[in-house]
Amino acid sequence: MLYFYKMNFKKRILYAVLILLLLFIGNIFMSTGYFKTIKNNFEGQIIQKIKIDGAEDITISKKDSFAIISATARKKIPNKAQEFGGLYYIDLKVDNFKPIHLTKDFNKPFAPHGISIFQKDSITTIAAINHTISGEFIEIFRLVDQELTHVKTLKNEKIFSPNDIVLLNENTFYFTNDHKYKDGIQRLAEDYLGLSVSNVIYFDGTNYTEVADGIAYANGINFDAKRNLVFVASPRKFLVKVYQKNKNGTLIFVEDINCKTGVDNIEFDENKDLWIGAHPNLLHFAAYAKGDKETSPSEIIKIKYIKKGAYSIEQIYMEDGTNMSASTVAAPFNNLILTGNVMDNHFLILKRTSK
Repeated sequence: MLYFYKMNFKKRILYAVLILLLLFIGNIFMSTGYFKTIKNNFEGQIIQKIKIDGAEDITISKKDSFAIISATARKKIPNKAQEFGGLYYIDLKVDNFKPIHLTKDFNKPFAPHGISIFQKDSITTIAAINHTISGEFIEIFRLVDQELTHVKTLKNEKIFSPNDIVLLNENTFYFTNDHKYKDGIQRLAEDYLGLSVSNVIYFDGTNYTEVADGIAYANGINFDAKRNLVFVASPRKFLVKVYQKNKNGTLIFVEDINCKTGVDNIEFDENKDLWIGAHPNLLHFAAYAKGDKETSPSEIIKIKYIKKGAYSIEQIYMEDGTNMSASTVAAPFNNLILTGNVMDNHFLILKRTSK
């Protein structure tokens, strides 16, 4: 009798483990958008494909009508060797959209990722995340007209796994670390379990301070000075996290916006609505990034944020990856959208039929 009781107990434990495993696997598929329907949608047209590899981040000066593009020729993620890229300038006052390579003479390994610009008078400060085999850095440049000068390289132990950055002025900024762990089973758990362990760092010109944590894959970041709000993308949870900025740079959490897609970089239009390039299927994107799939779907959303609890989300663009895979950024300019990606050999300029 005792023998059969032990056998039944072991079976119950086995069934419980199997059920938990199935629930765990199901949660991964559900939480990464695996079953999301990808239906091509855009009220407009592609007016140009710009031949630049891996144009991952794009930001626009509305004041002077130009775009800065951060691009790195990526083969697969994670990379095993030094990647190379550059910053590019496009004058949006003319319609040929010819890119100018600003960093062709930069004499150190440069694989830019997230970027930000701050303008004062006729000088534009550009900050760029730089991934190198020897470490992670933040590069500061000064742009006057179309002449770029390297100002300094910043290195600190808190620049651990940097993804995106936003300048508050010439000397202070926030940046995101998208991971807490570099490799191994902990890194794998971060990615597939969606552990909320990454953070936001504030640099006051001298010191680096963690001002937000508990984020699942902290990615794009931007600051709206008028509303005094910081927006942080958490693609693994399909969230945009909203924070209020204090005078000393610390952040107070306000709310999460559930975007139902893998949000990446965040840009603003003239109304301070958020424009975000996104990955609707994160598992598909992961396979694409590793080189196991040829394409990955792209999505662009716009968030109109009024106040806490008052916002709307609109899908502007969706496609299966045929024209461009793995969208990461959507920078609006009048009725144009400059939308970049992780690994394609081009990015797109879209034109909406109505603004």
